[in-house]
Amino acid sequence: MPFPAAAEHIVIQIAGLDDDLEAAVRANLELQQYIDRDTHPTQIQRLLERGKDEIRRALEPYGYYHSQVTGELLPGGDRVTASYRVIPGERVIVRDKRVEVLGPGAALPAVSRAIESFAPAVGEPLEHGLYEDSKAAVNSALQLNGYLDADLERHRVEVTRATLSATIDLRWRSGQRYRIGAVRFSDAQFPDAFLQRYIPCEPQAPYDIETLLTLQQRLVDADYFATVSVQPAIDERDAGLVPVDVLLIPAKRTVYTASAFVSTDAGPGGRLGIERRWLNTRGHKLGGEVEYSTRVQAYSSYYRIPRPGRQSRLYSIAGGYRDEQTDSSRSRLARLSVIEALDDWHGYARTLGLQYLNGDFTVADEQRSSSLLYAEGNLGRKRANDLVFPSQGLSVTYTARLAAQALLSDTSLLQLRTDAKWIRPVTDRSRLILRASLGALEAGDFSALPPELRFFAGGDRSVRGFDYQQIGARNAAGGVIGGRYLAVASAEMEYYFVENWGAALFVDAGDAFNSDLNANIGAGIGLRWKSPVGIVRVDLGVPVHTDLPDDGLRIHLMIGPDL
Repeated sequence: MPFPAAAEHIVIQIAGLDDDLEAAVRANLELQQYIDRDTHPTQIQRLLERGKDEIRRALEPYGYYHSQVTGELLPGGDRVTASYRVIPGERVIVRDKRVEVLGPGAALPAVSRAIESFAPAVGEPLEHGLYEDSKAAVNSALQLNGYLDADLERHRVEVTRATLSATIDLRWRSGQRYRIGAVRFSDAQFPDAFLQRYIPCEPQAPYDIETLLTLQQRLVDADYFATVSVQPAIDERDAGLVPVDVLLIPAKRTVYTASAFVSTDAGPGGRLGIERRWLNTRGHKLGGEVEYSTRVQAYSSYYRIPRPGRQSRLYSIAGGYRDEQTDSSRSRLARLSVIEALDDWHGYARTLGLQYLNGDFTVADEQRSSSLLYAEGNLGRKRANDLVFPSQGLSVTYTARLAAQALLSDTSLLQLRTDAKWIRPVTDRSRLILRASLGALEAGDFSALPPELRFFAGGDRSVRGFDYQQIGARNAAGGVIGGRYLAVASAEMEYYFVENWGAALFVDAGDAFNSDLNANIGAGIGLRWKSPVGIVRVDLGVPVHTDLPDDGLRIHLMIGPDL
């Protein structure tokens, strides 16, 4: 069949390779550039022959050094098909590997891990891309940990085609480790002495990129700056020291916030807030918030005093008033608190403080007025691979409260509580979410405790299928008064059928009780939407085991992060 004088289209067919290898081969073919161009048959033939060598060379980085390639042109109408058939052959195998670092840098855990995970390993096919990535990982481990003069003095890959074997031979000489020199802050709204306190290490500490990232994160978390950039001045290193430049651009000093929310626990509502990000050159903050919803009206203000340092602390004085109504209780309480927060205490965020509550409340038609001064301690830890939508994560919180009747309190109190949530992937599209809460308290006069210090269960974040705080110990008249003990557990499976939309199945169980645990179990299905403002969860839950009245379908709506 004769060729056309000028082919309007060239089609390339490659047989014998998997999709990844075929994509790599096509990227290396010069003929690929002529697909949409008019080309003379003689030129096509020349490109076809050249393509055989191009395919063979493109396969070598993947360990195929004995590939066989044939090709032919198949004319048809106004197009020509360049058809290649490839037999990759056996791959070259790594038979020997020597990867070493000489000098003090060899003792670094990050360097040791990079060497141990160097790929390809002995017995594996030679793949140049993996080799280059592994070589870069060792070099990065040295550079990022202060061995800025590390020298790759030997790098060799020997391939013996006759035996289909390869030898990898690499050696670095680390040199001496640099230290962090002067940290130079740009002009900002705070004196240099205040900013220096955010540096998370001692002067002239060993250079470590993690230290610089921690410095940057501390400055970002301080919420004083619109832009924070921490850059080591590598080119200015001298006498074993690397200076560090920090660019700071102040944020807007006064921030106004407004938000709307919908929750089946609190009903629809909104919040208005104002914060003065810094009041003085010591970085003190002042702010307040108003919340209004169907069940809650609250007003609060705070004064915060940061104490940056090797372990950053934050002192907070806050006051407020909260009026909350549920189906079983109504409380009107004023609060005053003094708190110290430590952002890293043995891997936990820790808060210690005093809380003073004063007001009146009604629980199951039992009216009381109460004053309570109690000490509170809180430990929290959160780990996640994605803060917005984690496929893997864990959060745990421990809380303890202690009050003595002799110290401005109407009753003594000892309360302990722990809350945990665990998220793990099941497949690429699904994840398992487990949740648990346990609590216990001892009080001299239980009836003097306001509702927020008693244990209840039921609602969006507790046992779904039940109303908010519907589950709890009851008085003689059958009203829910809350319990001395709490036990709640939940298991949920989510599956996302498209990127932002998914469905869930869940089972929740729990009780708030005084003596005997009688688990109330709810189950149901849910809809999930990854919205621009956070994950929206709509759940339909029903009680499947309970002694409580008013059984029926309940809708639960929540918006916010998983952890």
